[in-house]
Amino acid sequence: MARLTLDWIQLASVVGALQGLLLAVVLLAQHNNRTANRLLAALMLAFTLYLASSVYYATGLIDVHPHFFGLSYPMTWLFGPLVYLYAVAASDRARRFRRLDLLHFLPAALITLAVAPYYMMGGAEKIAFYHGLIAGHVPARIAAIEPTKFVSGIAYSVLTALYLRRHRRQIQDSYSNTARRNLSWLIWLAAAGAGVWLIAITLEITDFGQRLREEHVTLAIALVVYAIGYMGLRQPEVFRYATTEFAVVIPVATPEPDVPASRYERSGLHDAEAERLRASLLSVMDDERPWQDSELTLPDLAARLSSTPHKLSEVLNDQLGQTFYDFVNGYRVREVQRRIQVGDAQRLKMLALALDAGFASKSTFNVAFKKHTSQTPSEFRASVGA
Repeated sequence: MARLTLDWIQLASVVGALQGLLLAVVLLAQHNNRTANRLLAALMLAFTLYLASSVYYATGLIDVHPHFFGLSYPMTWLFGPLVYLYAVAASDRARRFRRLDLLHFLPAALITLAVAPYYMMGGAEKIAFYHGLIAGHVPARIAAIEPTKFVSGIAYSVLTALYLRRHRRQIQDSYSNTARRNLSWLIWLAAAGAGVWLIAITLEITDFGQRLREEHVTLAIALVVYAIGYMGLRQPEVFRYATTEFAVVIPVATPEPDVPASRYERSGLHDAEAERLRASLLSVMDDERPWQDSELTLPDLAARLSSTPHKLSEVLNDQLGQTFYDFVNGYRVREVQRRIQVGDAQRLKMLALALDAGFASKSTFNVAFKKHTSQTPSEFRASVGA
């Protein structure tokens, strides 16, 4: 056998495959949130097999070891479901893998059955079949199957984005500090997956040759694996899943006589009680300043008001038109504004003012300040001459 040589893309693929395998082993050894860890490990193994197979074909190893032909083919129908299910499990530690979740893997199973006859061919037949594919002799069955992987990839990218959008709203309805909820990591992973699919589709509809298309997609997947490994080393907490655990409590209200119909029927909260809760909320926020606690949550604030998180959430949403996150951070922003105006920014750094007001990080503070004032902290400071 001739000496095997690799170009830089093939070398990048080999390194990516090895890193993906290592990440899978590390994730499987983790004891926290095993559902999420196992799903991410499965994704890494799928990436590993895909990357290794790209080298297998590109270097001509198929001509020497033809029996590995086609093993990675169903992997592309697994990428989308695994990213989606991982996002769901990583954002809710109480989430367990359910039998219904197996339906997400049904397309990959059907694809495997559809191409099973090719797996049963002898070595010489596989080599001839592969070179026929390269020459453009694609069987009708394969031609019909191929587009479905792009449909699957885009559909799951959209599904994951919609889930994370809904999850963000749930977090903002319960937490005043989202910096430790790992949402940015999940959004990044979903965006990276969608990016790979967009690259693949763009290359598919252009005049690039098959090998060039495969090399670009392979390189994109290798880069995603590198990035996941880098983030796992630089920010290991992204694999610890310090995310939201939601317990939905729907209180049962006892009807009261002579009380008019209310828009708060979901929680049994009537208009008069809602108005009292709103007044108590504003009074507590002004007098007790609970917003200075960077880890303040909706249940914490509801307990101060001798109410329930569900009732308080309805008052925030229906009467004040804000999420819990925006409501609390509004107080924090106004406190920083006040301190800038009285000159505290001349002796203290802006970050110190932000932390004193209850913000947990500089990035969260900057985003919230811009949202509530349409100015950056520096722009506001300059505008008031402080």
